[in-house]
Amino acid sequence: MASETSMKEPALAAALRDLLGDRLSLSRAVREHHGKDESWHRPALPDMVVFPRTTEEVQQIVRLCAEHDTPITPFGAGTSLEGHVIPARGGVSMDMMQMNAVLEVNAEDLDCRVQPGVTRKQLNEYLRDTGLFFPIDPGADASIGGMTATRASGTNAVRYGTMRENVLALTVVLADGRIIRTAHRARKSSAGYDLTRLFVGSEGTLGIITEISLRLYGIPEAVSAAVVSFPDLEGAVNAVITTIQMGIPVARIELLDEVQMDACNRYSGMDYPVQPTLFLEFHGSEAGVKEQAETVGDICREFGAGDFRWTDRPEERSKLWAARHDAAYAALSLRPGAKAWATDVCVPISRLAECILETKADIAASNMLAPLVGHVGDGNFHLVFVLDPDNPEEVAEANRLNDRLVNRALAMDGTCTGEHGIGTGKMKFLQAEHGEALSVMRDLKKALDPRNLLNPGKIIDL
Repeated sequence: MASETSMKEPALAAALRDLLGDRLSLSRAVREHHGKDESWHRPALPDMVVFPRTTEEVQQIVRLCAEHDTPITPFGAGTSLEGHVIPARGGVSMDMMQMNAVLEVNAEDLDCRVQPGVTRKQLNEYLRDTGLFFPIDPGADASIGGMTATRASGTNAVRYGTMRENVLALTVVLADGRIIRTAHRARKSSAGYDLTRLFVGSEGTLGIITEISLRLYGIPEAVSAAVVSFPDLEGAVNAVITTIQMGIPVARIELLDEVQMDACNRYSGMDYPVQPTLFLEFHGSEAGVKEQAETVGDICREFGAGDFRWTDRPEERSKLWAARHDAAYAALSLRPGAKAWATDVCVPISRLAECILETKADIAASNMLAPLVGHVGDGNFHLVFVLDPDNPEEVAEANRLNDRLVNRALAMDGTCTGEHGIGTGKMKFLQAEHGEALSVMRDLKKALDPRNLLNPGKIIDL
């Protein structure tokens, strides 16, 4: 990763090279890779990229950057969707992916401690022989550090919660170089402010996360998946609402509209009806899974569903969920050469049908291609605008529809993002969502990062 430039290195680069050797890069190709994520937002190049391996190295990098008044933007797997890892003001991109060790597993206590560059698939592969697993699944093979920083969730959140519920403690390097541990391994504590929850979802703006303690779960005895189609969206969403209100502990319940199902059939080689469709998964004992599935089947039939297509074979379940996770790529395949602008909102479950149907009416009245998918068991759904980012009319229309979507969700006492996070893409909605609480967030940012060096220009604009 040595530099490809013949320019004389500035003082900061020289100091970082003394610390890291060839784990500092000034290469344009490396900088370009770290100047973008999977969002539609315009890239921005960092001045240099560093690859730390320990908490102490992160501490030294932060102190050097502070001495030279240089911004730092943490970077994980690069799968964020709202511009979180784009270094909007240049400076140093800190790639955390060489900090990829599983540090300890406490099987008896159902917890583990990892470095931030460990990915969710890597962790579950490591845990495979313990009978345990980590359930948070945002789709992409994201890093645990990035998932923590964005308060990620995903398809399993309806049963297992989000990163907020599953992070037990953190090690964090603050903007002044202090290293703090936010909690111990006890499952509950009343000792002081809950700093763990403060940093979960902070998107690298308050501190740099270098270790994460996580809650683990036993691999269920039985797992069964099903696909069921509905003649209309209203029936599908109402079946979800009834399932949740009855307290059925479904593990996953995903909605794909007819546009997305058409895309998935083509992209993933499936043959499901081109109708609004639910993907479901049930975890538990053999008897429990059977009872859950039968009950949900009865509910779906009450709302006009067709026949269930069941499978408990691991390879078939994997194919099903791979198709769901590839939904964005499938949507892009409907318009080769286009880009995806993914957005999400979350509303109380009782308002979900209303929110989705009004959103679909907006899309129908527009010229935009925008498939709808959602983790609807907790009121969260996504649109994927498939557009040409160089066409100002398309970008303006996507902005208009996105504004209407977010304002609709806020009017229903929802949120502008259920899991994508704020980054730069949704900063403009925070005042409407949080009101005076936004000034408290600004005060926290100023207190912990008074010089605005940690991922500046994200969440809070100082």
